[in-house]
Amino acid sequence: MDTQQNTALTRALTEIPGPLPARGVIHIAIRHTDRFTVVGNDLAQHPGLSTAAVGFAVRIQSLPQGTEVGIKALAARFPEGEKLIASALRELETHGYLQRARTRLPNGRIVTRTVFCNQPTELLRTRVAAAPPQQASAARQFRAPVPASVPAPAPAPAPARAPGPGPALAQAPARGPAPAPAPKPEHHAPEAPAPQASAPEAPVPEASTPQDHAPFVPLVPPPTAPKPPRPPLPQPRELTPELERISTALLSDLHHHSPEFTLSEEHVHKLVPGVAAWLERDTHPDAIRHALTTNAPEPVKYPYQFVKHRLTVLLPPTAHRTTVTPFQTCDGCERAFRAPTPGPCRDCRTGHAHEHQQAAA
Repeated sequence: MDTQQNTALTRALTEIPGPLPARGVIHIAIRHTDRFTVVGNDLAQHPGLSTAAVGFAVRIQSLPQGTEVGIKALAARFPEGEKLIASALRELETHGYLQRARTRLPNGRIVTRTVFCNQPTELLRTRVAAAPPQQASAARQFRAPVPASVPAPAPAPAPARAPGPGPALAQAPARGPAPAPAPKPEHHAPEAPAPQASAPEAPVPEASTPQDHAPFVPLVPPPTAPKPPRPPLPQPRELTPELERISTALLSDLHHHSPEFTLSEEHVHKLVPGVAAWLERDTHPDAIRHALTTNAPEPVKYPYQFVKHRLTVLLPPTAHRTTVTPFQTCDGCERAFRAPTPGPCRDCRTGHAHEHQQAAA
């Protein structure tokens, strides 16, 4: 008996006129008088937006202008997490409801300016629909001087509008002498027929040409540009057992130097080729460990992705080795000389050749 029953909805159902549907939702619409936001069905029932994206669009639309709507600001205001908020904002950017751009203020500070549009598709329609009336009004303004040059028909509608009471008819003859100066333009009318014939024809094509060739400027913000694919993990020319052993030991020992770099066995196996590529370029294991763990963010949420990124981006250049010819000891005079293989020096070779020539002679 302690369960509270809400009888307000039940009482409201009895006040709805007409038969109620047997199933489905029944709307009890109460008119808002303050603190409300108008949301269109194109957003509320958008087939390409998730429920989270629609909800955040409504929340952003209900906020006053100038309110911070960044990921961290929304996460501090609402119970959803930053990942869900970021995904919802990306959806709104893709469908043109939201646009975020970084701008530099006069004091040099860079801020993110967010623009929200409740009907992005209507921007194009209003642009196309508004162009012809503007051009039509321009054509009317251009044609207006042409009939103004013929003031003769102007007094004619005055008597036509005066079929009313007698006083109006009495005033008509009183105004009769007033249009007397109108005949003066009539004398000049024969001089102006040529401009009248040419004037209306000239503006018509001029007004029609902008309609056909009017520059179209899309006002809908473009969707988020696709991100380029990430570069692959570097690979060694030949993954020898020695390189694999050293790479595995280095990656497995990272958590002893920094507890945040604890990698699973599968992640170690995937990162071995990247470390082997560094070792193949004559990089000392201590230098590799220092490059992977120094100046890391706190905390490192995804150590595998972080280590993979640094192995790819910070890959050292290939070492160019210069071939050095080793020293050899001459078998005859025991002098040291450079040669790729052991044997006699140049003087001993020439001396032996001279002796052979004398013996042959």
